[in-house]
Amino acid sequence: MSEIKISTVKTKSDLMRFIKFQWKIYDGEPYWVPPLIMDRKKLLSKDKNPFFKHGDAEYFLAEINGELVGRIAAIRNDLHNKYHHDKVGFFGFFECINDQQVANALFDAAKNWLKARGFNAMRGPANPSSNDEYAMLIEGFNDSPRILMNYNPPYYINLCENYGFKKAKDLYAYSLEYDKVVSSDKVRRVAEIAQKRTGIKITSLNMKDFKNELLKVKYIYNKAWALNWGFVPMTDEEIDAAAKDLKPLAEPSLVLFGEINNQLVGFALVMLDYSQVFKEMNGHLFPFNFIKLYTKKKNITWARIITLGIIPEFQKKGLDAVFYWEIVNRAAKLGIFKGEASWILEDNDMMNRGAQALNAEVYKKYRVWEISI
Repeated sequence: MSEIKISTVKTKSDLMRFIKFQWKIYDGEPYWVPPLIMDRKKLLSKDKNPFFKHGDAEYFLAEINGELVGRIAAIRNDLHNKYHHDKVGFFGFFECINDQQVANALFDAAKNWLKARGFNAMRGPANPSSNDEYAMLIEGFNDSPRILMNYNPPYYINLCENYGFKKAKDLYAYSLEYDKVVSSDKVRRVAEIAQKRTGIKITSLNMKDFKNELLKVKYIYNKAWALNWGFVPMTDEEIDAAAKDLKPLAEPSLVLFGEINNQLVGFALVMLDYSQVFKEMNGHLFPFNFIKLYTKKKNITWARIITLGIIPEFQKKGLDAVFYWEIVNRAAKLGIFKGEASWILEDNDMMNRGAQALNAEVYKKYRVWEISI
């Protein structure tokens, strides 16, 4: 085999090659959803992505005889290490031809970069953190990913295992169907009881007061998920940036807040699955594809429950059932009868039991890999 050359991204041209390499890997793949190139450039930009205020990354390219055959990022996340008191580095944005030697060279490049910075383990994929696209698809390849979820070829599993990666954690994606959810007497009953006992009031996003609504998200987000494995708090700047990106796509009736006696206790972010629209754009929003965000919206058939969190002191009171009941009925009014709840940690018993009570089924699994370095 010809020599594998590993180089780092240094120029705008290199970065564009890094981004566009996905089109080579997924050429002819019907289930892949091309990312918007402008979004990828912003995500990878150390000037524009607020992640890089507390992190760093090196982007690597693999070539054989001048032809691009793989890419990977080595990622330092200071906020993760501070929060978890560990020395875990990350890899992300991994794409590779079906060749173990190429994969090994890429993993080695990321590993060596992290090792030189004092890390003792490499975990991923994180693009670039657990607050972004996270983990590798290991089951459910015969379907396109929902919005902000990953897709990858099945052979990536072998490339990781053969390199020596072990499972750190599996993440579940549940499919929900309106008819199955509303037929669940248990969910309806728990929701009704919780509503009566707590007096919880569910309100939806007020777009006219977006700035103050965002303050509510900031209050809840880092409280509700604080104890989850792999959780990394989002900075105010990161939440602001995410909100700015998602605001044009937000469906206000599906962004929900829960209050008890005027105290915020929970939050749910549900997005229409715009991946179904992005699929037709081939990475380009302009000059005319942005119109599809409006004209094709009526064709969207799925929604994704991205986050649903209750602050710790109000957990185990059935409030999640109240949120789920609201979500499925509000989505149905929009003509959306299918949903994905993702991702949920494999050992998050409370959330898994809640999903199962909805007659939901695990239909996709994702894996976070780890290796000692």
